[in-house]
Amino acid sequence: MQGRSPQLSMELNRLLLLTSFLLHMEEGRASPTRLVCDNRLIQKYIGEAKDMEKRVGQCQVLPALSCPAVLPLVDFSLQQWKSKSNETKRREILCDLALLVGAAVGAQGQVTESCGARQLSQLYQHANSFLLLLQTFSWEAGPWESGCSPRSMEQTHITGIFLTYRQLVQGKLRFFFHDLAKDLCKQGQAGDTDPQCGAP
Repeated sequence: MQGRSPQLSMELNRLLLLTSFLLHMEEGRASPTRLVCDNRLIQKYIGEAKDMEKRVGQCQVLPALSCPAVLPLVDFSLQQWKSKSNETKRREILCDLALLVGAAVGAQGQVTESCGARQLSQLYQHANSFLLLLQTFSWEAGPWESGCSPRSMEQTHITGIFLTYRQLVQGKLRFFFHDLAKDLCKQGQAGDTDPQCGAP
C-alpha cells in the first residue's frame, strides 16, 4: 500500500463510510440514525462544501463555461418548508441534487484547468453520494425517478456550482436532517429507557 496519495486515502475512507452506512440501512430497514442524530456529521459536510467553494475561488482565472450549467434555485421559505412532509422534502432535495450532479458532469467536460477540474470532481463525488443516500430513505412505495423539474437558472461561472452546492447542504439538507432527527432520535432514546420504568 506504499505510495498511496493522501487524496486517494481520503476518498477510500469516504467510500468505506458510505458503504458501511448503506449496509447499515439494509439491515432490517434500519434508519439512517448516525447521520441524522449525530449533528457533527452534517456540520462536517457543510465545512467540506465551504472548503471546496473557497479552494475553487483560489484557482487561477477559470474560463466561462461555453455551455452554461443549469443549476437548481435552492433558496426556500422556512415557513413553507415546515409545512411539507418529509417525503416531499426528500424528493425536492433529490431533484436539486440530480440537477447539480448533471451540472458538475457538464462542467467537467469543459474545464481543462487542473485546479478547477479537481474541485469539480470532488463536488461531483459529494453531491452524488448524497443523491444515492437520499434515494435509500423513502416513506412511499416504489423507486425514486428523476422526472422532476425544479426551479433553475443558467450559470456560466464554475464558482456558481460550488455556491449552489454549499447553499443546498447548509440549507435544505441540514434542515431535512434536523426534521428527521426529531422523530428518529427520539425513537432511539425511547428504546434505551430503563425497562423497570412503567413496570407494574
